[in-house]
Amino acid sequence: MRISFDDVAGIDGARKELEEVVDFLRHPARYQAIGAKVPKGVMLCGPSGTGKTLLARAVASEAGVAFLFCSASDFVEMLVGRGAARVRDLFTQASQYPQCIIFIDEIDALAKARGGFNSNDEREQTLNQLLTEMDGFEGNVNGVIVIAATNRPEVLDPALCRPGRFDRHVYVGLPDAKGREAILEVHCRNVRLDSEVDLSVIAEECGQLGQRSGAQLASLVNEAALLAHAHFELAMNRAFESQTRNIAGSSFEFTMEEVS
Repeated sequence: MRISFDDVAGIDGARKELEEVVDFLRHPARYQAIGAKVPKGVMLCGPSGTGKTLLARAVASEAGVAFLFCSASDFVEMLVGRGAARVRDLFTQASQYPQCIIFIDEIDALAKARGGFNSNDEREQTLNQLLTEMDGFEGNVNGVIVIAATNRPEVLDPALCRPGRFDRHVYVGLPDAKGREAILEVHCRNVRLDSEVDLSVIAEECGQLGQRSGAQLASLVNEAALLAHAHFELAMNRAFESQTRNIAGSSFEFTMEEVS
């Protein structure tokens, strides 16, 4: 399924910064003509469930480039050298495309600060390989951009975040009430709501109950839809012909209370 910026709501500041990356990928010649270098890496920082992966997918879709997804934990192996080999394979795969976004989720699993008593030879070797690969496409003429996500930026190795690697740091935070309403609108596009449902009220109540992330709001809509369907089936079994499949406000209220 194609993800566009229209599917990304509630994080307008982060989206605006990533729109520039889309322009880099769409019009690289413009930047090369003035001697500007396209950034190699973008670090998305913020709480879990705020839409970092969705945002990265939207960038690839809007730019019309390949998207390679991996989790940093996929590179953490017991056998020394295995993780580094996987990193090499990933960048080799990316080089096969004219342009590509590599997305590394939860990069803190791989890129914690090195040294000290908790040093891990395999993790350090894998991190060194990632740094080597990123240093390898000088000038970024191949159009490969690495986007990474973390909710623990404070533990990252400084070498990863220095200029020339992850040049851009974008904060993807929890949405405010208007942002929550916009997210609910996105997830309610394909569901049938009763006319009495006011998403702005639900957005406010979600904030009061601590249900603020995009992932939590998506789950809320889905659970409310499932509850509405269950009520519909029960009504049909009892021959209440007036019952509809629409999601009522009570379905949202009950679901919010259950998960709060």
